Amino acid sequence: MPPLDEGSLLYMPTTMPGLSITEAERLLQVQDRLIRTFPEVERVFGKAGRAETPTDPAPLSMFETVILLKPKQQWRAGMTTAKLVDEMNAKLSLPGVSNAWTMPIKARIDMLTTGIRTPVGIKVYGADLREIERIGTEIETLLKPVAGTRGIFAERTTGGYFLDFHWKRAELARYGLSIDDAQMIVMSAIGGDNVTTTIEGRERYPVNVRYFRDFRSDIPSLKRVLVPVMDGSVQVPLSELADVKLASGPGMLRDENGLLNGYVYVDVSGRDVGSYVDEGRALLREKLKLPPGYTLQWSGQYEAMERVRERMKVILPLTLFLIIVLLYINTRSAAKTSIILLAVPFSAVGAIWLLYWLGYNMSIGVWVGLIALLGVDAETGVFMLLYLDIAYNEARAGGRLKSLADLQDCILHGAVKRIRPKFMTVATMFFGLLPIMWSAGAGADVMKRIAAPMIGGIFTSFVLELVVYPAIYEVWKWNFELKQRLSE
Repeated sequence: MPPLDEGSLLYMPTTMPGLSITEAERLLQVQDRLIRTFPEVERVFGKAGRAETPTDPAPLSMFETVILLKPKQQWRAGMTTAKLVDEMNAKLSLPGVSNAWTMPIKARIDMLTTGIRTPVGIKVYGADLREIERIGTEIETLLKPVAGTRGIFAERTTGGYFLDFHWKRAELARYGLSIDDAQMIVMSAIGGDNVTTTIEGRERYPVNVRYFRDFRSDIPSLKRVLVPVMDGSVQVPLSELADVKLASGPGMLRDENGLLNGYVYVDVSGRDVGSYVDEGRALLREKLKLPPGYTLQWSGQYEAMERVRERMKVILPLTLFLIIVLLYINTRSAAKTSIILLAVPFSAVGAIWLLYWLGYNMSIGVWVGLIALLGVDAETGVFMLLYLDIAYNEARAGGRLKSLADLQDCILHGAVKRIRPKFMTVATMFFGLLPIMWSAGAGADVMKRIAAPMIGGIFTSFVLELVVYPAIYEVWKWNFELKQRLSE
């Protein structure tokens, strides 16, 4: 779909796994201060981590910053949303941070439909998470130099850090502790335990009790945590009951289509998604060697584009077929139907020229405009042919068609009568559609891409129908009807 300007931006940077809460807080504040320096920004609100809900499984290493923008009338001269994002992206090039830019509503829709929050994503499927991570980092290295790659980040599927307690069962039995008792002690002393709830009016706050940070901030301190045994009469250090070790592993498991997978997020800027995917796919096919049992799937907005492409293979031929059938029913002549259909390439010239000049890529909005243009072209072509037929039939009934010059005068007479209604049709469409090209509100980007093909196509159709149609009509009437009749 064409971009739908929501009046706000969503900045979603990603860092390496294992980021501490303190460092995440510091990094989030730095990013918010940098974003707030732009004069186009009204407010900034950043979030790290996730709420206690399974619908938003965001790790601590993924930030979400909502940037509310001022009305465009208050922006700097010549500033656009794309330029603003490029400036912010350059200013927020922080070490260890991979940037991704989108809009809040769009991001939610994309993540619900495909799971990919960037315009393009690659899903790596396989059985081993370490191999999936290796393939993802190799893809990240290969695609980074590709033109249009503003940011790329491969998930570190095994980059989580864990604190493992290997309990010594013999020692636990010696002190009369079960595994469950020992786990509860560790959970309450290190993780914390809610002992009560304080009530302040309508507000409720849980009271959590645990060790001070100095007693649980590193492994030697954890080993000195005292565990009550023998009904609390004796306390022994945790190191006598368990081996405490740091371990790495998957921070989050993602399963899709019966296989484990990892994501590679690609933020594309400055080119269309289709050509980027074609170039990236050719590059990976040439340089990336996948082990047996591992596959890649391009996802994100590209999936929607593929669905639209398949649907257009049905809609466009069906639209043309219906137009041809209706034209034939109206004219009762295959020759006249063919002449009318010649308006389609005439108008397509102007539509493509205007799209190129405006820098618009092919999208659903553009296709809707082109399909609407087909119907308008068929209508104007029917009226042009109608005026030429009326002039031809009147001259023929009056016996004035005795040479090629008479036919040319007849066609000129019919074409001149068509100038005024044709000009009125074109002017009406211009007055109706041109204001859309200067609109700047929400949804304006979609409407511009619908209106642009019609504006450009109607202009060239206006010129070429008046110039080319009479010549084609003359060739048809002279060679297939009038010349043979005069020779007899």
